[in-house]
Amino acid sequence: MNFLEFRDNFIEIGCVGTHQIKALYPDFNTNNLTRWIKQGLLIKLRQGFYSFPSLKKQPNFVLYVSNRIYKPSYISLHTALAFYGIIPEAVTQITAVSAMKTATFDNDFGSFTYKKIKENLFFGYELKLLENRNILFATAEKALLDLLYLYPFYNSNEEMEDLRLDEDYLTNDLNVVRLNEYLARFQNKALEKRVELMKKTYGI
Repeated sequence: MNFLEFRDNFIEIGCVGTHQIKALYPDFNTNNLTRWIKQGLLIKLRQGFYSFPSLKKQPNFVLYVSNRIYKPSYISLHTALAFYGIIPEAVTQITAVSAMKTATFDNDFGSFTYKKIKENLFFGYELKLLENRNILFATAEKALLDLLYLYPFYNSNEEMEDLRLDEDYLTNDLNVVRLNEYLARFQNKALEKRVELMKKTYGI
């Protein structure tokens, strides 16, 4: 199989794993992948996962990559909060939560960080259809809780204010009932205190 045939077969998948390649083409020579990477025709995302340079221009494709190269995981923390407009900063690193160990992968698409969370706390996410690709995304409420749970230093008025959460979103769009329901599932007193501090700081 030459590269053009390979590209035609897998460009729609976008992020392709060697297991998918071998499942469709058992006799495929994986040495081709190394050669195509050296030629700039293919990008290695992490061991066993590859994509195409042209997809770097596709909006939100990096979010899809995040989901694909480390499973199970969902977009959360700073990336999700920036997506919802809850924090003002443009986020360069893609942040996600996973039931597996904490990990980071750097490739031509960017830097992908995964924070480990207990399996019983792996909830509060939904599928979002972005550019015809389904991406697992934390709800706004779960993204906030994940942040305050995984970054416990947000435990003072000053630290909470430094987050610069969007007060309009918190007042008009945040689902406080859902936030409280999710919080109860954590069964974590320290987190409950940080959430109360957030509510007090931002007048929720």
